[in-house]
Amino acid sequence: MLKLMDGRLRWVLIFWMFLMSAIAFLDRVNVSIAGQAIQKDFELSNVQLGYVFSAFLVGYALFQAPGGRLADRFGPRNVVTVGVIWWGVFTTLTALVPVGLGLSFTLLIAVRFLLGVGEAVVYPASNRLVAAWIPSGERGLANGLIFAGVGAGAGITPTLITYILLNWGWHWSFYVSALIGLAAGVGWYLLARDTPRQHPWAGQREIEHIESGLPAAATQLEKHKALPWRVLLGNGNLIAISLSYFTFVYVAIFFFTWFFPYLSRVRGLDLKTSALYSTLPPLAMVTCSPLGGWIADKLTKRYGKRVGRCGVAMVGLALSAVFLTLAPQVESARLASLVLAGVAGTLYLSQSAFWAVTADIAGTSAGSASGLMNMGGQIGGAVAASLTPWIADHFGWTATFLVAAGLCAMGSAAWLLVNPNTAIVQRPAKA
Repeated sequence: MLKLMDGRLRWVLIFWMFLMSAIAFLDRVNVSIAGQAIQKDFELSNVQLGYVFSAFLVGYALFQAPGGRLADRFGPRNVVTVGVIWWGVFTTLTALVPVGLGLSFTLLIAVRFLLGVGEAVVYPASNRLVAAWIPSGERGLANGLIFAGVGAGAGITPTLITYILLNWGWHWSFYVSALIGLAAGVGWYLLARDTPRQHPWAGQREIEHIESGLPAAATQLEKHKALPWRVLLGNGNLIAISLSYFTFVYVAIFFFTWFFPYLSRVRGLDLKTSALYSTLPPLAMVTCSPLGGWIADKLTKRYGKRVGRCGVAMVGLALSAVFLTLAPQVESARLASLVLAGVAGTLYLSQSAFWAVTADIAGTSAGSASGLMNMGGQIGGAVAASLTPWIADHFGWTATFLVAAGLCAMGSAAWLLVNPNTAIVQRPAKA
């Protein structure tokens, strides 16, 4: 086993983060699939169900930056482990909220909010892992693989949760999700270390290869020092990336919360058919996330980060805007599903660029910086979860797609303001 991992240990850790990413989205998306059953049991309106979706996203968004700072301070190994235990507990509690109490809706909101708090640490911590374990020239593919887990989790979830829901009820879908997460968390704690030099299985050649490609010194990464918040919050590159990620996650959340209900309620597909077609966008994500990262790494090596990172992000978001504009014009529900898979695929071509650039420019503060970026993104997600049904109720579903398309175009343009070659540094105080 150790010989098999010789020189590849960093990719084993990336694969495990792919699994953690998939499981995190299993725990996150299951509420969307079980949404109609929950809505019936708790007697919720569409807007109230939107609030349930948004409660997770608010907790998730607010604790991105603190979660990233925790990863910078205590390392991704411990922080991810605690996060997995946390979200396992609150995934279980989602199924245990009693029906019929005056506070039932409030309790459901509170549990989903706290679940979001626990899951908030995953991606900032993974980016801190990337900053310590992955050379700069490999970060596109590494992040692409990690976020392919998003598509894998979302792709598996409709079939798995629908099967459990139809056979054992929606409560068991949450119990099973929690158990899968806890099992993966144990594996992560046993396998992971914060830096290559701390890992007993890391060979000297792999350590030297990793350290030769790190923008930040390996000794600095081991010290767990992070830049002050004011330095990160005032950085123009990080602001532009965060604004673009707001638009990215706004569109992504449509698929994780409202795509399944859209197919079943608006396009008229039955539960099993909706579950089948709702796997198409996640499959596109699984394919295009590592593909976009691989393309970005190749272009970066040949033309530099401005083309390889910023250019790929711009093109991916722009193509998503085009597909979003076309999707509601298609008459066939099945063809519309394919067009929307095109939205998801082109969107995820740009995914790795966000995380690779923040890891490159932030170094020892990669967790904090990517946490701030993802906080901006998840605010966009929370807005999308609640705004989508409101726009649909007042202006129709076509308007929801056009709003998302406009945001994608703005997100694409924001990358013109990003210089991926300039590190975030704390300037000395003036005398």
